[in-house]
Amino acid sequence: MNQLHYSSELAVPSISLSMKVLFVCIGNTCRSPMAEAILKHLVLKHNLQDWYVDSAGLRDWNVGLEPQARGQLLLKQHGLKTNHLGRLIVPQDFYDYDYIFAMDNSNLSELQQMATRLSPSPKCNILLLGSYIGRKEDEIIQDPYFSQGMGGFNTAYLQILESCERFVENYQMENKI
Repeated sequence: MNQLHYSSELAVPSISLSMKVLFVCIGNTCRSPMAEAILKHLVLKHNLQDWYVDSAGLRDWNVGLEPQARGQLLLKQHGLKTNHLGRLIVPQDFYDYDYIFAMDNSNLSELQQMATRLSPSPKCNILLLGSYIGRKEDEIIQDPYFSQGMGGFNTAYLQILESCERFVENYQMENKI
């Protein structure tokens, strides 16, 4: 039985999980909640057991709020949904997660700086989500918040989907699933 864990839970469960993934963007309202919903869908699709997937922001602007409406609409158009409420990344996240994925270089730099200030040094992998696409021009997932209409959200969605698919493929190959 798949155990999907949602952001409404207060902390990552202490039970042994095969993979814990956190997506991070600046405000936790556009890109990271979309990534969370997409990866949760892929986890179910590929019958991956005991994955914990969540998202967080680097700023507290959207703590306790639902994701941006255009992102929710786009997820719905693809048969996905989210019940995520915005939250802020906290130091414990660096110890609780196997992977922390940033959406752009600014996010990545800030996450890396946060991790270097922690003691003991966390063992999590802090990476650009878009690096899984394998095309340098697509590795930065631009923030669609200030874009007009749905174009920026569509672009971000496609980049996130391809990145998450590649991440799952790599996991399956490495673990011979």
